[in-house]
Amino acid sequence: MTDGPTHLLERLIQQRVTLTLKDSRHLTGKLLGVDEHMNLVLDDAEETTPDVTRHLGRVVLRGSNVVSLNAPQGGGPSS
Repeated sequence: MTDGPTHLLERLIQQRVTLTLKDSRHLTGKLLGVDEHMNLVLDDAEETTPDVTRHLGRVVLRGSNVVSLNAPQGGGPSS
């Protein structure tokens, strides 16, 4: 049996990830949690658009708005 997407994302908990959203914004932050609907919680998040970068803090993202997730090499917790 292969790992499902939620299980794979759980391996990235406490790692910095970059998300691309449907509206072309990019969010970068530390992944704190994920649920069965692929909703994500990011801490210390920053939103980047072509015009501005702004600090958002802790955010909850609906999974259906996420187009892609980029994670660091290795995917394990950093020391």
